[in-house]
Amino acid sequence: METLAYILVGILVSPGLADRHAPPRGRRMNVETLAYILVGILVTIALVLLGGFIVDRFLKWSGARRRADELLRTVLTREQYRQLIKRGYVDIPSPRDPQRIYRVPQAPGLVGVIEKGRRKASLCLQPLERVPDADIVVIHTLMIEADEETYLQKANTLRR
Repeated sequence: METLAYILVGILVSPGLADRHAPPRGRRMNVETLAYILVGILVTIALVLLGGFIVDRFLKWSGARRRADELLRTVLTREQYRQLIKRGYVDIPSPRDPQRIYRVPQAPGLVGVIEKGRRKASLCLQPLERVPDADIVVIHTLMIEADEETYLQKANTLRR
């Protein structure tokens, strides 16, 4: 193994590059130089692999956001989508109570319960895994419209 290191050092370090007036260095310094070069190569490889992983994750996440936005546009009406973009929230009417609306924020946050024009409570219901913001709006909207009672049972309620 040490012989292989000496051969690699001989290939990598040209004797013509050395300062002819400097005191001669032993083989030990050349082995250390080789060790530094190998560590540098390994660090470079690790950084390239890590960079590839980060780029791959970013591309997958941006694709997920694009698909979530497309789904959101199909779930919400045009008026609801305009409200979401303009105001940062969308009002979802209660299927059971015509005096109640749920104010679902565009970004993660509490869903407001509005009754007769006044905020009565805030609801907290989050997915277990990280999902795009548009998917969170879709989740709240579909749960409220499909099964409001279960939605209210699952959400943590903060009263005003």
